[in-house]
Amino acid sequence: MKAVYLILLQISVMLISSASADEFDNYRLSVDDEISITVFQEPDMSVQKTRISTTGAISMPLIGQVSVEGLTVEEVEAKVTELLLDGYLKKPNVTVSITEYRPFYINGEVDEPGSYPFRKGLTVEKAVALAGGFTERASKTTIKLVRQGQSTTVEGVALSYAVLPGDVITVSESFF
Repeated sequence: MKAVYLILLQISVMLISSASADEFDNYRLSVDDEISITVFQEPDMSVQKTRISTTGAISMPLIGQVSVEGLTVEEVEAKVTELLLDGYLKKPNVTVSITEYRPFYINGEVDEPGSYPFRKGLTVEKAVALAGGFTERASKTTIKLVRQGQSTTVEGVALSYAVLPGDVITVSESFF
């Protein structure tokens, strides 16, 4: 019986890991993400560590405001390349990288609620640890998570549940 439990545990860990890997393959940029855009052999046209504004745009030399919210890194590369082809460069080679993900938020029965920088591989348990741990009244089984851009709340999330940038975690109070 113990062997079956271990196998099921390993399978669930692999599913959680692959789900979060898939999330980052199709990661959509949003407000407060920080990106760098490098235009090969054109340092004056490159932008280092620019934060996506509340309007969902970034500012680039010559081409001005570029709306990037909701786009993947590859889509931003294609968009900037297209804008630079329109009268600025003949063969722009554009690379976009995420230098900092938007923060996640944790509130409720943790010692230090607030926003924290996101790191890949983050779980609810690690997020709670970053927030100083559970308070004495915290319920370790009544944890809610709201994913940014989704209107549904996931209730009763496990401590091993993957956290993504922009997530809001709420740790409820225990009745006992």
